[in-house]
Amino acid sequence: MRRSFTVALERYGYRVEAAADGLAGLELFRDGSFDLLILDVMLPALDGIGLCRRVRESSLVPILMMSARGDGLDVVAGLEAGADDYVVKPVDTYVLVARIRSLLRRATYPSAPGPERTPGGEEPASEGELLVFGDLTIDTGGLEVAVSGRPVALTPTELKLLLEFAAHPGIVLERHTLLRNVWEYGWDGDSRVVDLGVQRLRRKLGQERIETVRGFGYKLRR
Repeated sequence: MRRSFTVALERYGYRVEAAADGLAGLELFRDGSFDLLILDVMLPALDGIGLCRRVRESSLVPILMMSARGDGLDVVAGLEAGADDYVVKPVDTYVLVARIRSLLRRATYPSAPGPERTPGGEEPASEGELLVFGDLTIDTGGLEVAVSGRPVALTPTELKLLLEFAAHPGIVLERHTLLRNVWEYGWDGDSRVVDLGVQRLRRKLGQERIETVRGFGYKLRR
């Protein structure tokens, strides 16, 4: 399967390096520079979830997790470990490429389509703006986030999720809306990726910053 995916992705124009087990993958990652990682949960030596955690200790590179059990604990564990998205085996090449393209677009996300006015009522700057929500500040031009003046490192998916909330402060965003706008699912996706993404944002920004509206979705507190 590793060889077949390598050949298929190379046909789409990607440069691919593959490792047969998690420890070899970790060594390959540390020695190289990659735009995206695809990690199989069932890697030998060091499984994909453990490898994801090790990568997240030093890098925000987009990570796509591959699982054989779409409704199992693997998906939740992978997303909690820091993966941005997942696919379930067996997966068609066009689906895999679609998820890769979506992740790479997030990794080069230029700026957020912010609201017409900042929370304080000021006119937005042409090169982005500084949004302030209590102790949370978001520089939409420089794509920098801080809490109480302390910089917060976010993965591309976490950043795009936060920018989506910041573009609609105080407004409840349903899970399927977030799946479409952040994860770019053109079909019904797994809402667990949204729930886990929100949980990770809460851990970094504060538990009370994003409010759950039971039965509907989430909203960013002003």
